[in-house]
Amino acid sequence: MIEIQLAVPEELTLVLQAKQASLAAEVSMAAAVKLYELGKLSAGAAAELAGIPKPLFLGRLADYGAPNFDLTEEELQEDLKNA
Repeated sequence: MIEIQLAVPEELTLVLQAKQASLAAEVSMAAAVKLYELGKLSAGAAAELAGIPKPLFLGRLADYGAPNFDLTEEELQEDLKNA
């Protein structure tokens, strides 16, 4: 696994009211959602990037304003088969 280091100004953590661990999880989730939305990652791969189970990832997409079922019928059947 590759680890990415991100410098975040301390003022920003205060504005976001986030601790280091929760900020890391939030950034990972936001990146996963955006990459999924752009079609760069499958739902399963995006969930893995976010560090959460796929059903939870799909359930949280609406929290980020992303469509949670932007799949073709074939993709949906494949996802259900692999769940």
